[in-house]
Formats: sequence, C-alpha cells, structure tokens
Amino acid sequence: MSRIAFRKLPVAAGIACLMALSAVQAGELKLATTTSTENSGLLKYLLPKFEQKTGVNVKVIAVGSGKAMKMGEMGDVDVLLVHARKMEDEFVAAGYGVNRRDVMYNDFIVVGPASDPAGIKGSKDVLAGFRKLAGSGSKFISRGDNSGTDVMEKDYWKQIGIEPKGQPWYVNAGLGMGEVLTMAAQMPAYTLSDRATYGAYRAKTGLAVAVQGDPKMFNPYGIIAVNPAKHAGTNYTDAMKLVEWITSPEGQQAIAGYKVEGEQLFFPDYKGTQASK
Repeated sequence: MSRIAFRKLPVAAGIACLMALSAVQAGELKLATTTSTENSGLLKYLLPKFEQKTGVNVKVIAVGSGKAMKMGEMGDVDVLLVHARKMEDEFVAAGYGVNRRDVMYNDFIVVGPASDPAGIKGSKDVLAGFRKLAGSGSKFISRGDNSGTDVMEKDYWKQIGIEPKGQPWYVNAGLGMGEVLTMAAQMPAYTLSDRATYGAYRAKTGLAVAVQGDPKMFNPYGIIAVNPAKHAGTNYTDAMKLVEWITSPEGQQAIAGYKVEGEQLFFPDYKGTQASK
C-alpha cells in the first residue's frame, strides 16, 4: 500500500491495516484445527519440521471442526486442518475456503470402561453398538461441541432413530476430546473418540476399545486455505506453504512416521491434485 493511499485511511483503519500487514510480513500463520491433531501430539511433531523448513511460525488454535470453520468464515485464521467432510465441502462451496486437499485419515472408535457394562465390547457394528448401549442405560458422554466427532456421533443416533438428548444416561459435555476421555474414565462412561486422541490418553484413562472396525467409522482429515478474496488480511501465502508441505512427500512421510507407543495414529491420504476451488 502506498503512503498516499495509507494517509487517506481513517486512523483506526490505518492501524488495523498496518497490524495485518505486519502479521503477514512476520510470517505468522494462524491454524485452526480439531482438538484431535493437538491432543494426540501430532502437531507438536509435525509443525517444527514445517517451521524449520519455511521460517513460518504457526499459531495453533485447537477447537472443534465446526468452530474452526466459523473462525475461517470470519477471517480470524488463515488455514484449517479439520475432519468433517460435509461441512468442509459446504465451507468451500460458500466461497470461504480454497484449495482443499485430503491430508490423512484414521478411524473413530467407541471406548468405555474395561468392565463393559453395556456388553458391546468386540462389536464391529457401530449402529448395533449404539443401539445396545442406549438400551443398557450405560452412561455415554457426547463432545457436544459441533466437532467432526460430535457430528459423526449424532449421525449414528439419527441412523438408528434414537434421540439421546435429555436421556438420563446421556451427558452433553461441550468439551474437547481429551477432556471427554478424562471424564469418561472418571464417571465411568462410554464415548466416541478418534483413535489418535484415545491412543495418547489410553494410559491415563484406562479406557478400553469397545467398538471398532466398522467402515462407517472412517475418519478423513482435510486442509483448507481461507479464501483471500473473502478476507484480504489473511496470510494466504503462508497458508499455501503449509498446504503444499503437508501434502508433499516430506509432509506425508512425517505423518506416517508419527507413533505413540509404537502405534501409527494417522495415515497419509494425499493422492495428487484434488484441490477444490
């Protein structure tokens, strides 16, 4: 922006403009992401590699996928790493995001007390497991935060025709995955979790896997740059550096190399050009 153009701006607008330009020039990138990538330890493993290679400093804001996309709509962040494909497609279709790419996947699992009061342990049918769980009256904790996990859980209840809200056995937490796993261990109760966060919390909670292996529990993650045409102050340049790096052979190998107690928690899933514009 020229000095002449800047002088024509109101003082408040000029200051805001300078702050936005300063953040971009300093190479600070605001990443809104699901709590699972943070709670699992993945980002603490991945981002230093990206920062060292590019010199870009990443500020992580870990929230549910729904809230992350709301932040993107407002232009409060530069890039999203989330796992709610239907909402992601809607976000892009509405013009808020560009260049969405598949990044990685893992799966959802139902976890609960080792004593398994609902009698669902060993099931590979998530809908049958949810139906039996409801019938048993065993406690179930919902994320209740419009995260990708929360959206998936509510879809399971919808598919079996059960409305759990208001039931004495159903607890709406409004919290992140790590906090919900901790609550489930304390109650004790069942919950739906992504496998990665469960893996990071398994030793702390003592919760056991009850239901797993159903194709309906597939959990893909995508990365999306916030559209600079909607929010000119966003750091699109560095957002695309992260998009390119995390889907590059180097980034994909780094994802595959992240393990907790020898177990791989995320699986690379970029298959070439697939950007949504």
